[in-house]
Amino acid sequence: MIRIFTANDPMAVRVTVDGQLVDDYVDALNACMSQAMSQPGQVQLFLRDVSHIDERGRSLLAQLASTGVKLSAAGVYSAYIVSEICREHPREPEAERGPRQP
Repeated sequence: MIRIFTANDPMAVRVTVDGQLVDDYVDALNACMSQAMSQPGQVQLFLRDVSHIDERGRSLLAQLASTGVKLSAAGVYSAYIVSEICREHPREPEAERGPRQP
């Protein structure tokens, strides 16, 4: 099971995920993130209550981080995965990369 919530404000799009980031749920999150990234502003992905992330899910998170999506997580497991990915894919400072294009 997965639940994906999206909140838009003028400066950012925040996507919150609950459940498991596995199998077909990875495709659902990828579609949601593609839509979020097409909007102006910073994109943030928050893994709020994620109990399992498979290799496809981890790969998607790494891809998102490398494109500038800000990852964050609650919980020991998710926070550990996110910290590993962020270490592997450090974000550029906002001023250096400039504003996102719609």
